[in-house]
Amino acid sequence: MAAGIALSDRQRLDWLRLIRSEGIGPRSFRSLMKRFGGAGPVLEALPDLARQAGRAIRICPESEAEREMAGLIRLGGRFIALGEADYPRPLQAIDSAPPLFALMGNAAVLCSPAVAMVGSRNASAAGLTLTRRLAREIGEAGFAVVSGLARGIDTAAHEASLATGTVAVLAGGLDRIYPPQNSGLAERIAAGGALVSEMPLGWEPRARDFPRRNRIVSGLALGTVVVEAARRSGSLITARFANEQGRQVFAVPGSPLDPRAEGGNHLIREGATLCAAAAHVVEALQPMVGRPADLFDQPRAMQEDVGTDARVSFWDELDLPDVARPPFAEADRAEPDSYLRLPLVPVAAGSAGEGDIGPHLLGLLSPTPIALDDLVRASGHSAREVGRVLVELELAGAVLRHPGGGLSRPGV
Repeated sequence: MAAGIALSDRQRLDWLRLIRSEGIGPRSFRSLMKRFGGAGPVLEALPDLARQAGRAIRICPESEAEREMAGLIRLGGRFIALGEADYPRPLQAIDSAPPLFALMGNAAVLCSPAVAMVGSRNASAAGLTLTRRLAREIGEAGFAVVSGLARGIDTAAHEASLATGTVAVLAGGLDRIYPPQNSGLAERIAAGGALVSEMPLGWEPRARDFPRRNRIVSGLALGTVVVEAARRSGSLITARFANEQGRQVFAVPGSPLDPRAEGGNHLIREGATLCAAAAHVVEALQPMVGRPADLFDQPRAMQEDVGTDARVSFWDELDLPDVARPPFAEADRAEPDSYLRLPLVPVAAGSAGEGDIGPHLLGLLSPTPIALDDLVRASGHSAREVGRVLVELELAGAVLRHPGGGLSRPGV
């Protein structure tokens, strides 16, 4: 699998059959390819190997792989194989690099130096505003922005970097956009950036697929920026992967009173680089642009514990003597969106604001003051609606207005 290989159509089909076969993950794929010299011989040997391992496995039929390849072509996509010219070198360097991934969009974006940006789905208006600024300025500095197409921080990062290049890594198939409300954004990304997935067409994402996706988000990038994250969050899983992959981890500090800042503040205490401006990221990563992929091998100076135990088994791989255990193989399972459930502070009983957009506005506010215009933009409601509800929330004591017009939520 040397750099610069070019698979024939037959080889690509065999690679797809192999990685779609039961009991085969990235580690077993690479081990078996090294042992047998090609995907075709591995497929022939798989039944005997499975019997030696004491189990029966389903081998992906050729017709099924052909249907998937044809379906991807109809969507306007294609498969890129490990070692091919378009395969991103930083991703190729991680030990669990996907042997094949599906791409829709511009492969050139994948060859650009990249920065991953991740954070809370239930982001504050201040977090969304900062994310847009960071993503726009990082993009203008020549970096692609990588994220996971989730609500909140991911969405803001993609939207702000559409003009300069953005990559969305999906947890499901490329024809199963998650969350569905980001389908329009996904189309815009594919028009100039890139949509990437290692999962089959038609695959609905499961709990384990989200952290599995996160290793690709961090693996595509030279560094990962965590904007907002609860202490037990999927964003911290991405940060841990980045650290293990030898990439730099950045974290935006926040108020100790906001649960969404707890994860970022913890990362900084553990050795992550504090990020308060795009220049902090660009200046740190610019010297790494163009470095050989084999230099991505040393973890950064961070503690192992990044504050989450959302460990899941990524792949049920064949138990072969020379195949390492998959990441988190002995771990507990997590629910798909369980990481980032920030409880909203309820409006006082009987206050006007219950039953409308009040709870949504409270969820966008944090102890850090935010301008009214930014709050209106983040809410998606009209300035008149937001202004009316804010008056009611102020009277209820749920919102504070600061000198200069900034708005915040009282600390708890």
